[in-house]
Amino acid sequence: MTASSASSSSSSVSTQSSIQLDAEALYQTLLRGVRTHLAITGQPTLLVGVVSGGAWLAERLHADLGLSGVVGRISSSMHRDDFGSRGLAHSTQSQLPFEVNGAHVLLIDDVLYTGRTIRAVLNELFDYGRPASVALAVLVDRGGRELPVEAAVAAARISLPTHHKLALARHPGDGHFHFDVELSA
Repeated sequence: MTASSASSSSSSVSTQSSIQLDAEALYQTLLRGVRTHLAITGQPTLLVGVVSGGAWLAERLHADLGLSGVVGRISSSMHRDDFGSRGLAHSTQSQLPFEVNGAHVLLIDDVLYTGRTIRAVLNELFDYGRPASVALAVLVDRGGRELPVEAAVAAARISLPTHHKLALARHPGDGHFHFDVELSA
């Protein structure tokens, strides 16, 4: 199944079908959605990517949109509710080289699932200051929410079985995006 649909559509992926998501096509949909979101808000907005896939997306969006300033990178590792089991093995420092107080922030992430990562990221963001507003844009919203988190922009909304893990990856040579789909343990 290919999911390259707009933010309002949804798809269902069965466990017996081959899961194929065109990450590059979805990126183009995300780019259009973010461009529209920025135009509607009419406010100078800081892009902040959630490490790691969201940070890759934010960097590319920033360049493709021709935005001035710098892109922020934010890590969820210090505020995760599963910190005790995950530890700092996958930790990356947040880098927010701008004033967060009073800023309009657009968080960018690759996959929205339970909402727990976004909760942790919001806690981290507020450690840096109090933004005027925070919105969320994601490449894929796969459902399965455990917390009341909603993306303002989603390139695709799909239903994926809980035993599947969906992760954005980049080709080493050209930097193009693709998805890795794995069965969870």
